[in-house]
Amino acid sequence: MLRTSDFDYDLPENLIAQIPIEPRDSSRLFVLNRQSGNIVHGIFRDVGNFLVPGDLLVLNETKVIPARLYGTKLPTGGKVELLLLRQIDDVTWETLVGGSSLTKGKVILIEDRLRAEISSVLEGPRRLVVFNQPISPLLETFGHVPLPPYIHTTLADPDRYQTIYASKAGSAAAPTAGLHFTKELINKLIRQGIKFVTVTLHIGLDTFAPVSEEDPLDHKIHTEWCKLTKEVAMQINETHENGGRIIAVGTTSVRTLESAASVTGNNQIVAPYEGPTSLFILPGYKFKAVDALITNFHLPRSTLIMLVSAFAGRERIMSAYRLAIQNQYRFYSFGDAMLLL
Repeated sequence: MLRTSDFDYDLPENLIAQIPIEPRDSSRLFVLNRQSGNIVHGIFRDVGNFLVPGDLLVLNETKVIPARLYGTKLPTGGKVELLLLRQIDDVTWETLVGGSSLTKGKVILIEDRLRAEISSVLEGPRRLVVFNQPISPLLETFGHVPLPPYIHTTLADPDRYQTIYASKAGSAAAPTAGLHFTKELINKLIRQGIKFVTVTLHIGLDTFAPVSEEDPLDHKIHTEWCKLTKEVAMQINETHENGGRIIAVGTTSVRTLESAASVTGNNQIVAPYEGPTSLFILPGYKFKAVDALITNFHLPRSTLIMLVSAFAGRERIMSAYRLAIQNQYRFYSFGDAMLLL
């Protein structure tokens, strides 16, 4: 029986990457063959050495929104922080309210002209908030890009926490496996015969939350919205039929692909999909659409380390993490990459 403690490990704090490496594709690359257990240490810009013409890389083109807002409580003037998690409609958002136990009806003033009223108290610090005007057009002015809780530095360039192909605004966190790609590297891979498609999955902050239950099956996985279009489904199915590999760039692409694979009713690998997904991938899961995975090193006891353990085997992953620590790999969002073949 699986236990959450089976996915725990000790990470020296100095290996938690605090700043992104430059250029993006100069991060290190830990390559693990799932069948043989063979390991290669490389540099991400050389990822093409492990790919072949006909392979298809699936990128998540979600974009991190400036989702952190700072305001004051009315009428007391106390400071409060809001983190936008999910848009309900033009003026209503599910929000994380920090440093406050605000109740229904309380009003927050943001930058003089923007007001937010608590319309519903949800679980823990989550609140349903109604703004006095559509907020999306104002986020670039009032909002701040949220960084993961384990990053304690300030970015000189907020775009460094975006992939170069980010285009669909909606995430509270970046799909970090994609941060390693540069335009030059993508063009080089295309010339090599590698193909690219994009999907969308908007990432919530729950992606960073450790599993607190002793039995992972008792954990309630977070729900995220994703989309895989008809055209992309056709390319994925054609690649599979032609013997090419479907390579997910990041665990968010995995969740999108496998969600799309769950609704196909014929011999195809995936079908078009748009909507919420609460797919929780644990060891024992049979992957239907993903042949290889590019990912970062994940937090202990997280749903993400459970996902990669399902893909490559728990013992292999935990052994690989120990080796990565011995070799001083950089971990988490701004850290180095893994390629699981």
